[in-house]
Amino acid sequence: ARCSCRVGGGLVPSGGSLRLSCAASGFTLADYVIAWYRQAPGKEREGVSCISKIGDSAYYAESAKGRFVISRDNAKNTVYLQMNSLKPEDTAVYYCAAELYRESLSTLLTDYYGLDYWGEGTQVTVSS
Repeated sequence: ARCSCRVGGGLVPSGGSLRLSCAASGFTLADYVIAWYRQAPGKEREGVSCISKIGDSAYYAESAKGRFVISRDNAKNTVYLQMNSLKPEDTAVYYCAAELYRESLSTLLTDYYGLDYWGEGTQVTVSS
């Protein structure tokens, strides 16, 4: 069982858009809260956004608010991260991760140790 978040990354000019997809394999995504993280070279991994199991609640890092939208389609076992108005500082490897239970969803943005599944990461590069 694993997450796969290879789909959607790439090179885009500043101001452009990308949509990342996180697909579950071997488990039912609807049973898990999902978060997106990113890690730029030489920097700590940071939470970008997270979403509840049924998609009725979501949280964003300050850097993502107003530009990124997280959503999920449990029928397709997939979670998405729509990224708009991209900036060079958004350049990073993006990961999705799944956790079966989290009492306070927002803490996923900062507490990401011991999550149940991690995707392998997809590179997003925003040119200036």
